[in-house]
Amino acid sequence: MLLENEAVLEAALLTDLGKSATEAQLTELGLVVGEITTALKNLGSWLAPERVHVPLAMMPARASVISEPLGVALIIAPWNYPLMLALAPVVGALAAGNCVVLKPSELSAATSAALAALIPVYLDPAAVVVIEGAAKETGWLLEQRFDYIFYTGNGRVGRIVAAAAAANLTPVTLELGGKSPLYIDESVNLEAAAQRIVWAKFLNAGQTCVAPDYLLVSSKIQALLEEHLVVAIASFFGAASEASADYGRIINAAHYERLVGYLADGRVVADGECNPATRFIPPTILADVARHAPIMTEEIFGPILPMITVDGVDDAIDYIMSHDKPLALYVFSEEATVRKAFLERTSSGAIDFNTAVMHLSVPELPFGGVGPSGMGAYLGKGTFDTFSHRRAVFSKPLRPETLAFIFPPYTARKKNFIRGMLRKLS
Repeated sequence: MLLENEAVLEAALLTDLGKSATEAQLTELGLVVGEITTALKNLGSWLAPERVHVPLAMMPARASVISEPLGVALIIAPWNYPLMLALAPVVGALAAGNCVVLKPSELSAATSAALAALIPVYLDPAAVVVIEGAAKETGWLLEQRFDYIFYTGNGRVGRIVAAAAAANLTPVTLELGGKSPLYIDESVNLEAAAQRIVWAKFLNAGQTCVAPDYLLVSSKIQALLEEHLVVAIASFFGAASEASADYGRIINAAHYERLVGYLADGRVVADGECNPATRFIPPTILADVARHAPIMTEEIFGPILPMITVDGVDDAIDYIMSHDKPLALYVFSEEATVRKAFLERTSSGAIDFNTAVMHLSVPELPFGGVGPSGMGAYLGKGTFDTFSHRRAVFSKPLRPETLAFIFPPYTARKKNFIRGMLRKLS
């Protein structure tokens, strides 16, 4: 489906988000194809019974764990990566043997329509159903009884999903997001760091759940970093980013207006005019931002990167830990003690050193949040495990009977034997 309809899906992503064909391949189609390839290559080993050790006192016997499908899964996808974040969970759900009801986002209407048209052609309609619509349809779906619910989106709706799932004791995965910080110090090559930061932040016009949400930087290097960030932006998108084919647009007018309102929260470092007609906001660095400014109170989810000055590692860590645990945390430092401090004294869904966002490209790494940034994880085998029930299997022959020592009546001899056996097992 993906390979035969690349042009259709690329066109849909361009319509929804102004996403170039190359970025669509890099962040959407290519990642889903990679998930499929990984599943096809490893599904046999994933499904194989996992033998586990049986204590000597229980022998002869055999024990194993098998993976079974949970049943019917509801997957509610977001609009920012409307293809990848819809289909990557579907890959794992199907690999695990489940049926799927997929609810794409109505905000990315072109991609939603493409999925609704293509999926029934390529996948068994008895196994996968696409339900289009908005809040009404999502609310109706949440009233139904599913065996698993997988939701990607914001925390407000995540709480609604969790409450609805609780009514039926349905397990959930919540991929939510939050404000992912990036700390940078003077030990790194600022030119190289600026390029990686600009790529990660302004990918998909900043509408990425793991994009760096704000910078924590020492006042010693702030001015120099600003210069390098401006140069990196120009090298990626040209002097006029609005003309760049590689720079996206904001999903709708409401999000555009919300983002424009943040521009007054600091000193704009970069040139460029916003265009409401095309929902264009240039790649923007905001300096001199107060720690309690409005832009620092919620996830930005757009192409605006505020800079907060800090007095060092302790100040940065204290600031991060005084807020909700983030989906991702990025540390640009060559100092081993700095890296160790962030590893040991912070909590986040993931932590990257000297890069950002790239952990999503490693199939063996779990992708998920912690606390308010989400619960559960997926990608690669993690998605298969998410949609599987690990069933315990134990088998013991009736003869010879080796369990007589645990049958009543419990004589003094049996009591002593059982006590000693249990201590050995522990």
